[in-house]
Amino acid sequence: MGTARTPRSRWIEEGLQVLATSGVDAVRVEVLAKRIGVTKGGFYGYFADRDALLEALLDAWESEAVDQVLARVEHAGVDPKTKARLAGLLTFSSNRLLPIDLAIRAWARVDDAVAARLRRVDNSRMALLRETIGEFCDDPDEVEARGLLAFCAVIGSHFLAADHEGRTRVEVLSRAADLLFAPPDR
Repeated sequence: MGTARTPRSRWIEEGLQVLATSGVDAVRVEVLAKRIGVTKGGFYGYFADRDALLEALLDAWESEAVDQVLARVEHAGVDPKTKARLAGLLTFSSNRLLPIDLAIRAWARVDDAVAARLRRVDNSRMALLRETIGEFCDDPDEVEARGLLAFCAVIGSHFLAADHEGRTRVEVLSRAADLLFAPPDR
């Protein structure tokens, strides 16, 4: 009886974990095989080469970070503010997705194809923000500005080292969301 073959999904999952912790340059067949505890020969049953694996990593990330998040948000049946917050929490507060997302942002700085993929993902995320903000705000310029500020707040907060004078980062971000998702005073 032969040994069970390591599933393709396991190679992808290990690749995403290495990407998240060490960056794209560390995603190597030998590294993944060692982490999984197998020889690298099984890798080639699923992927033609490292580039094929990297493409599969991007596909898996996009599916999880956009398609699955949007499906969960739509299924939740909540108000616009809660919908946007839930999408942000699922993506940028997740111990799983956040490190992958940040690693892909770093990778996109040096790879035009990855930058194009990131742009597509971010455009999907901005579309959700436009939709949710547009439910209570009818000025397209204001919708776009609020969406940009909301997106910048969730991504930028992971790079900001500033203290918030007696407030936690979560408290400040929550207040920012209250401001960004409040109906205009018109």
